[in-house]
Amino acid sequence: MPAPKKRDVRRSVQQTAWVTLEGGFAARECVVHDMSATGAKLTVSDSSVLSGKVRLAFSRDARKGRQCQVVWRRGRSFGVKFVN
Repeated sequence: MPAPKKRDVRRSVQQTAWVTLEGGFAARECVVHDMSATGAKLTVSDSSVLSGKVRLAFSRDARKGRQCQVVWRRGRSFGVKFVN
């Protein structure tokens, strides 16, 4: 029987960041609630903007951000996993 998968330790962040849709130019402000080595939970004001791949950055310069894949959404909250 395989061992249950351990989730990476998440640390509370509560920090403003920006998400940019893949290939997009408009960065939208969000709040990162918590983050681990493999992903993050965030909230955006306009829940219709996130799906598929996005870039998450802690500055408005999206080039410095990390590529993410949206893995779940509940209302305005989203879970993303970091991808390369």
